[in-house]
Amino acid sequence: MGRSKKGRCVKKNKQLAAPEPEATVRAPHSFIIHRGLPGEHIVELTKDFRKIMEPFTASALKERKKNSIKDFASIAGLLHVSHLCIFSRTEIGMYLKMCRFPRGPTLHFKVLNFSLARDIISTAKKQLVFDEIFKHSPLVILNNFSGEGLQMKLMASMFQNMFPTINLRTVNLNTIRRCVCLNYNSESKSIDLRHYAIKVVPLGLSKGVKKLVQAKIPNLRGCESYADFLTKTAVSESEGEDDPSNSVVLSQKLSSRGNLQNSNSAIKLYELGPRISLQLMKVEDGLLDGGILFHETIHKTEEEKQRIEKIREKKKKTKEARMKVQKENKQAKEKAKEELKVKSKEGMKRKWEMEAKRVDCREEKEMEADDDAQYYREEVGEEPDQDLFQNKSVKKRKHTGASVKYKSKKFKTK
Repeated sequence: MGRSKKGRCVKKNKQLAAPEPEATVRAPHSFIIHRGLPGEHIVELTKDFRKIMEPFTASALKERKKNSIKDFASIAGLLHVSHLCIFSRTEIGMYLKMCRFPRGPTLHFKVLNFSLARDIISTAKKQLVFDEIFKHSPLVILNNFSGEGLQMKLMASMFQNMFPTINLRTVNLNTIRRCVCLNYNSESKSIDLRHYAIKVVPLGLSKGVKKLVQAKIPNLRGCESYADFLTKTAVSESEGEDDPSNSVVLSQKLSSRGNLQNSNSAIKLYELGPRISLQLMKVEDGLLDGGILFHETIHKTEEEKQRIEKIREKKKKTKEARMKVQKENKQAKEKAKEELKVKSKEGMKRKWEMEAKRVDCREEKEMEADDDAQYYREEVGEEPDQDLFQNKSVKKRKHTGASVKYKSKKFKTK
């Protein structure tokens, strides 16, 4: 029989032991959670939005109802998390809050309408979804965010800073596999968010040669020779693919077949989803708790703003005073606890000393009794009686016990 293993076998995570690259540490990370009324759609939308923010997001994050924003803020610095996105659902509608750690600002959006990623992919004629495209962050494209107002600048900077920056001189084109497009409609004041996968297709090749370059099996039916298959002209798969106005010149060689350096290629987009239409409702100065910098429906005068600011300052001072009193009470309780602990240790020490003195006295008496018995043997030459040199208190206890026993027997005889 084999030896039985004791305890649990725990493997060490080598990724945690190894230091993270500087580019990964400096990249913006995010938490995507949901709050409010439960529902299947808000959970699926949260998961789809996490797919957009890949790979610098917590994809398997499991939040609980009892988790507060302070819980996420307390671990954000340790995990290099810079942004928090909250999908909330109420009886009126669905909202999205985008927060910047650790001190804000916070942007409140109303979700006008949305479509889940599974619905977008199921309705597409051609699908381009695989895990490799989610290993790198997407390219962010902003359109029409150049309007006047502080809220426009905050929205543009918030969307840009949620994704890593790209250096045009050192960027590797093989890492750009996705793009996120954000379009602002100035008339309806809505933002349309779209998520696409990028595919680069070589140009200037016939349909047959393109299949061979892309390692596809050609269909030679209707061709007398292989030359007929290569030389015949065929209609392309899409009209826009071979349009010269939509072509680009590659500055690097791509990993896909046929896309060489300094060659013409066309860019095709495959929608991944989700589709979300947003409207900015409110901008807060702090992290979900601060002054209102912008509100879409409510407009207040300067006097009202000053009055609200005074009330907020008063509440802040009251809270600080309460926290100060709580801190002092806590310190007083800890001090009293420490004093009680010291007193208990001193009492236990005195008790041990008294016990040690009693043991020493008992041992001295036993030693004296042994000395008297030895002296009796040497002088008389006989063994002393058993009760001659015993402790008087012991003999007294035995005597009293015998008398009580005798009296009880005598009482029973009467």
